[in-house]
Amino acid sequence: MKRFLGAMLVTILVSGLGNLGWAGGDKDAQAVLDKGIAALGGAEKLGAVKAATWKAKGKINFGGNENEFNSAVTVQGLDHYRSEFESQFGDNKFKGVTVVSGDKGWRKFADNSMMLEKDGLANEKRNVYLQVVPMTLVPLKGKGFKVDGTGAEKVGDKMASVLKVTAPDGKDFKIYMDQASGQPVKLVANVVGFNGQEFAQETMFANYKDFQGIKKATKIEIKRDGETFMNQEITEFRTVEKVDPKTFTEPE
Repeated sequence: MKRFLGAMLVTILVSGLGNLGWAGGDKDAQAVLDKGIAALGGAEKLGAVKAATWKAKGKINFGGNENEFNSAVTVQGLDHYRSEFESQFGDNKFKGVTVVSGDKGWRKFADNSMMLEKDGLANEKRNVYLQVVPMTLVPLKGKGFKVDGTGAEKVGDKMASVLKVTAPDGKDFKIYMDQASGQPVKLVANVVGFNGQEFAQETMFANYKDFQGIKKATKIEIKRDGETFMNQEITEFRTVEKVDPKTFTEPE
């Protein structure tokens, strides 16, 4: 039973005040987006980012149990991704890898590897862009994304402009931009978890730090259906010019 619950944990790891102060509309949405890009490092610097890697540590709540984990992630664009992680459930340690490489994907747990099928691959690709978009915002200026302003709401004790985004896969999410700093502070999206169940996921971003001239949130809290799911701290972050192609091949 412990090993089964641990496997579920690994799979999951790999995997108010409306309309105040902002009228919305595409023109306003683009202005908010431009301010956010400037706040994270500027269009020139962020637009030059081809790939990035980061490491994180934190805790995940699953089945009423809190477990510590460590992870390492590499992304290139929005369709190449590798996540490696380690966690422990009870006395058992678990390691896993998830890879997305264009129209292919794999997940490996311990010595068991599987190819991601159509729906599983689509869900993992969504997880990738939900992580990458708040880092630079630049993808939202590109082909396939539609951005609209929907007003403003309070996030904590500060006002945030709300952008509704329709992604290339046709699915929506909302990203909340702090009106004072311009930085992303929250993202809300429906995601698919273990066994195909869907959750309303809320991700909070805080404690921005400078890495190579790019401002990156280092404190990330995730809730699913209103319950705390994960807290993580980004311990390392860097952009890279080129990633070894082997990074995005089937895990060995």
